[in-house]
Amino acid sequence: MKVLAIIGSPRKDGNTTILTNEVINILKKENIETEILNIGGKTISPCIACGKCFDMQNKQCIQTEDIVNECILKMENSDAILIASPTYFANVSTEVKALIDRAGMVAKANGDMLKRKIGAAIVAERRGGAIQVFNAINAFFLINQMIVSGSSYWNLGIGMAKGDVKNDEEGLSTMRTLAQNILWLLKKIK
Repeated sequence: MKVLAIIGSPRKDGNTTILTNEVINILKKENIETEILNIGGKTISPCIACGKCFDMQNKQCIQTEDIVNECILKMENSDAILIASPTYFANVSTEVKALIDRAGMVAKANGDMLKRKIGAAIVAERRGGAIQVFNAINAFFLINQMIVSGSSYWNLGIGMAKGDVKNDEEGLSTMRTLAQNILWLLKKIK
């Protein structure tokens, strides 16, 4: 079983990464293969609505100059996909938005290639706007017929400065519960 975590924060080792690691560390302790891919701060082109993914049906986007095709391949080869984003003006980071638009189109063009994989959103926020980020990521999972894992609260943590989320015990606890729910789901689907 393999879990891929995609982090869309340009802040290296910031709050989004801390929350993601809270989940990943529990999965590792249970001998689940994990991989973290940080797309934050990378230049990722938006979907250009060319429709070539439907013509080619090769599980790749026609745009090849960035990391998106690598992400799509890793998503296809994973049993669970975590997408983590900071909250930027009540939405996902631009890198996450470009990824979910392009990967979503490629997945739809290739017979819903992500269906029945587990998906979990992880969101870092300063004070507000996180629910819209949470919903945007979950909409990507749901339209791709994925199984969305929840927790004891929305999958988010609160903190402004780098590392502040370590003081959000409820947020960290939510991540630990999320990890347990992902483990349970992995065992059920495998």
